Amino acid sequence: MTRTPVVTVGALTALAATALLSVALGAVWIAPSHVVSVVRDAITGASSTPAWESAVVLSIRLPRVLLALAGGAGLGVAGAAMQGLFRNPMADPGVLGVSAGAAFGAVASLYGLTFLAGTYAAPVGAFVGALACAAMVYALSTRHGTASTETLLLAGIAMSGIASALTSFVLSLALAEWELGREMVAWLMGGLERASWGELAFVLGPVLLGSLGLLADARGLDALATGEESAMALGVDVPALTKRVLVFSSLITAAAVSVMGVVAFVGLLVPHMVRRVLGPAHRALIPASALGGAWVLALADLVCRAVPGAGLRLGVVTSLVGGPFFLFLLLRGRRGLR
Repeated sequence: MTRTPVVTVGALTALAATALLSVALGAVWIAPSHVVSVVRDAITGASSTPAWESAVVLSIRLPRVLLALAGGAGLGVAGAAMQGLFRNPMADPGVLGVSAGAAFGAVASLYGLTFLAGTYAAPVGAFVGALACAAMVYALSTRHGTASTETLLLAGIAMSGIASALTSFVLSLALAEWELGREMVAWLMGGLERASWGELAFVLGPVLLGSLGLLADARGLDALATGEESAMALGVDVPALTKRVLVFSSLITAAAVSVMGVVAFVGLLVPHMVRRVLGPAHRALIPASALGGAWVLALADLVCRAVPGAGLRLGVVTSLVGGPFFLFLLLRGRRGLR
């Protein structure tokens, strides 16, 4: 635990630097000192910066960066909790089919298959679809009030397959309308182009609530690492703990995915790497995974905007980096077993 303060300070420094650079970078460069002045003016009510700089920073760039931080933090926390619950460092927030359910909810809303309409049709549809999919997985896996991790995993895989098939079906119908199909594909690849203060408020509540709930269960997750029987011997109500972790993790993931689209590997790799540095204790792992997830997603979004004309999408960047890195960890683990 002696490394925790050093790692925390380093993570906060990297996070602040990345966020500041991300707000400064764009079609028009705004000096970081001016970004700080704009934020200070917004807080104090002063007007020491040009109006156009204030409009760009406060209406476009700052909501996008803060949304990336909130969504990345949520995915990091949910990933740490799911890995602790399943006692598997390769588990991720979408293991219950939450991401697949969100994708179906979003494309169904965009196509007009739900009662939702307007600017927030896709986020709300994704949120509802994600939670509905997670609820169905839990209901199918529960017997006499308990749900085994093996059954949860199998049910999650099955529901993910069904939701993905339905998503592909709706997408195939929408491709006849080029603009609608393009909008759906763009959402499925992840992105923060439409970030706003309203979407930030939409995601911030569930992420904060779920993160605090999971942090409160840190001791139970630590006990669960020794096995369900050992945890119960230590006084942990394992069925109740499982339900709380699933609810909070699904809530966080649903909120994050609903506004960002499908973003892979953040919730898988960030907790895995943090655990290697700080150890498995969830009281330190969960907050550190939040910082790590926020930094990774802010950095990925910065890469998307730093390459003009490339059309990079957020989910594409995280997959291009996370996939090879995951394979590297897998191969190194196999060598370590020999």
